[in-house]
Amino acid sequence: MHLRAALFDLDGTLLDSLHDIGAAMNHALASQGLPVHPLAAYRHFVGEGVQVLVSRAVPVDRAELHAPVLAAYRAFYAEHMQDHTRPFPGIPALLARLADEGVKLAVLSNKPDASTRRLVADLLPDVRFGAVYGERSGVPRKPDPTAALSIAAELGVGPGDCAFIGDTGVDMETARAAGMYGVGVTWGFRGEEELQTHGARVLARTSDELLQALVGAPRAVTRP
Repeated sequence: MHLRAALFDLDGTLLDSLHDIGAAMNHALASQGLPVHPLAAYRHFVGEGVQVLVSRAVPVDRAELHAPVLAAYRAFYAEHMQDHTRPFPGIPALLARLADEGVKLAVLSNKPDASTRRLVADLLPDVRFGAVYGERSGVPRKPDPTAALSIAAELGVGPGDCAFIGDTGVDMETARAAGMYGVGVTWGFRGEEELQTHGARVLARTSDELLQALVGAPRAVTRP
């Protein structure tokens, strides 16, 4: 299989960002006198946008603190989003190889748009992405297919020639709704069962397996 475009989720797919997200939310919770969560809990809190993240982190009986927690989170995360966040092993080389193969690359995240663009620009500066988008006002979040289909049109590629790569059920539902080839990566924040349940066409456990799934390349990615 050799697809013409690959749309990637960001957190848990391209970037190992859980530590910074969890630290920022725990800081925000503590600032309002609320209990904090273990880092592992954030594996199930993320993936559906910052509003949902806050709703899951704030106790249900303290919903009135949603707005101040959100504001504190945004302020802290803006200053600390790159304290520990880095690309997963093999990702820069994988993306370079895909670009060399002529695959058009894009990012679609439910992370706020400004943070998405900043992290991609700073941590993947040498990658030739044709489009990079996070959550934007007036555009439905994943798993709604609107943004994914818009990116495909921007790239000049039909959805049937696109892969959507991610680490959560939301990403696989996005792929299915958009008519794209859903590839689940198992190194991210969720597990194989969730990816399969939500429609992953194939699972990739390493960057080499992801390359094989996207271009059917016989040789391995050379990691930096």
